Amino acid sequence: MTFKTLDDLTNIAGSRVLVRVDLNVPVKDGEVTDATRIERVVPTIRELSEKGAKVILLAHFGRPKGEPVADMSLAPIATAVEDILDQRVHFAADCIGEKAQAAIAGMSDGDVLLLENTRFHKGEEKNDADFARALAANGDLYVNDAFSAAHRAHASTEGLARLLPAYAGRTMQAELEALEKGLGNPKRPVVAIVGGAKVSTKIDLLMNLVKKVDALVIGGGMANTFLAARGTNVGKSLCEHDLAETAKQIMIEAATAGCAIVLPVDGVVAREFKAGAANEVVDIEAIPADAMVLDVGPKSVAAVNDWVSRAETLVWNGPLGAFEIAPFDKATVAVARHAAARTKSGALVSVAGGGDTVSAMNHAEVADDLTYVSTAGGAFLEWMEGKPLPGVDILHQQK
Repeated sequence: MTFKTLDDLTNIAGSRVLVRVDLNVPVKDGEVTDATRIERVVPTIRELSEKGAKVILLAHFGRPKGEPVADMSLAPIATAVEDILDQRVHFAADCIGEKAQAAIAGMSDGDVLLLENTRFHKGEEKNDADFARALAANGDLYVNDAFSAAHRAHASTEGLARLLPAYAGRTMQAELEALEKGLGNPKRPVVAIVGGAKVSTKIDLLMNLVKKVDALVIGGGMANTFLAARGTNVGKSLCEHDLAETAKQIMIEAATAGCAIVLPVDGVVAREFKAGAANEVVDIEAIPADAMVLDVGPKSVAAVNDWVSRAETLVWNGPLGAFEIAPFDKATVAVARHAAARTKSGALVSVAGGGDTVSAMNHAEVADDLTYVSTAGGAFLEWMEGKPLPGVDILHQQK
């Protein structure tokens, strides 16, 4: 590794440790409805607290655009963190200035304090040097445990690491180690599965992957665009016909790089998009003009699973079909469970994340059986696209 971790932190009792976490969780009626991101950062908070550090949490919530917005306060989140951490979590009504300083001054060793939304200040998203210095004044050390915000060069994700000794938290460390196994230095063959609705949102991703993997499985609505580009009539299926030339270029790039493109050979079609809709399996060249493909068929599943069986590394982003609605979840579930079984046997390194992928893996009941499932969303996608992640790059520079 080329970055420092909590293993490099010794004798930190009494030190003020600023910890960037991702607490941008879904909230309804003041209650957190999905605490996954909170659960992910608990190990880092607990470890620092047990070492006697004064743990000062920095986070954002929503998009307040540089102004205090009552509905975007982190105060209710502090209660949720407290419940999951099973430890008192204090709260300060600002992340800089007198309110933050007073709260920090009152901390004892091992205490945990959550500061108010960093995005209540315009300097956060601008990565303003003065704002970063105001944050840094409250700490002795900096730990970034928010990979999901690492694609943003903000004051609390990038600027702080230039001003204080910087370390990766346990979640950040696990994410980076998993991504290194996935695409950085993977065991081959490497297979990527990319699904979802539109090619237009994943052009950079596909262009990058065909140069790095041995086989690229394309599913979801995206597959229809590639099939149409090859001359297949996809009926009323979701399809970006205007991107036919882009799809052809991606296929040419894949051929040049020696990457196999795996497209559906059959599909589950229906006349309406609703749960339990009447459906049938047809060969991909026989899609009825008045029907739409909502999932890949059993022959396609067998072909994908054959690639997964040959792979030593699997990277997955996006479902193969409309998994939210039965029975169009069958392909995603079948392939996910096959990948999970190979992972559990020690034969496969499997890394999944981005968009609906976490939901799809949870739906298939395999999230705990894959090597790593990232909750990072945009940061995970940008990593797959080969783009620089400022919050990660600065940690590498601090070694």
